[in-house]
Amino acid sequence: MSILVLLRHGKSMWNKLNLFTGWVDVPLAEEGIDEALRAGEILKDYCFDEVYTSVLIRSIQTAMIALSKNGCGKTPIIQHNEGRMKDWANMPENIPVLPVYEIEELNERYYGNLQGLNKQEMAEKFGAEMVHKWRRSYDINPPGGESLKDNYERTIPFFKATIIPRLEEGKNILISAHGNSLRAIVKFIENISDNDIPKFEIPTGKPLIYDYKDGNFIKKSEDEND
Repeated sequence: MSILVLLRHGKSMWNKLNLFTGWVDVPLAEEGIDEALRAGEILKDYCFDEVYTSVLIRSIQTAMIALSKNGCGKTPIIQHNEGRMKDWANMPENIPVLPVYEIEELNERYYGNLQGLNKQEMAEKFGAEMVHKWRRSYDINPPGGESLKDNYERTIPFFKATIIPRLEEGKNILISAHGNSLRAIVKFIENISDNDIPKFEIPTGKPLIYDYKDGNFIKKSEDEND
């Protein structure tokens, strides 16, 4: 049996300002740092073999801050694929390393023309129902942006090709990503319908923990996570 943990990044500076963020590379707010630390407390006894983040800083920060609480003795180190960051990152082989991979397919969905705009102001301009559909529906695109369906179609092929084989090998995996890329993964592993996924929310900084065995994902209850 192996373990998969999904962790939505802590509250970002633009979450705090109620702005559409998408692919804008905004860091965590102080509250988000606190959320990441609390997530680290929950996960401190989980020994991970690999960590995957998006390429956006709020996702990377959340993973690294949470892992600062981890008691398994490995140093989380971002893995670089080319250039001097790869060539010069040499170290003694006996140092326990937790590899961290930055993956664009795990990015938040692209909010297009809405990025940087205030959610409440957009609700007043276009109507609360329309903005809710842009934010939570499965296949309705915001202006110039991606729907959750689009996010699903770039995230799940990566998940199938990379994450599931690692779980099959018995590796424990942490994915630190975003509300919509993680909703796509949960939709896939819990077989949530297109009609039901708009009602599914993932809170910031609160890990979702699954046991993986014989091709099946079994979600742990919140009491089991404590």
